[in-house]
Amino acid sequence: MAATAWRRYDHAVFPIFHERFEERWGEGTAPFLDPSVYDEDQPRPRAQWINVDTGAAVAVVPVWERDDPSARSFAVFYLPPQGGIWVLRPPGLAGYMEALPSGSPPDDRAVALRNDSFKKAVAHAEEFIYGR
Repeated sequence: MAATAWRRYDHAVFPIFHERFEERWGEGTAPFLDPSVYDEDQPRPRAQWINVDTGAAVAVVPVWERDDPSARSFAVFYLPPQGGIWVLRPPGLAGYMEALPSGSPPDDRAVALRNDSFKKAVAHAEEFIYGR
């Protein structure tokens, strides 16, 4: 993978992540990637890159189980140009609790844990992309 071909893309998550995830793991398994949710309602933080030469893409997004949407972690997804989806598991990534709209706001410690987890996931994605 040529490092120069990768570009950061910090806008709406590409719908293809949702399509390929649900194609592999079943309908309704990826609410965290759902393109029908308005951009401002999508979970944050997140990061995304696209390889402009091959069409491959990488995304870091918060994920959760359907039965407890407040218990989250970050996942790194890779879309190979030929199809499919890979989950790149960052080593030592910690989960965190997210306050939901009806819940109380997160405390400073919860925000720090989320931010640390996000930074580790982004570093793992960049290591995959750029070989650092």
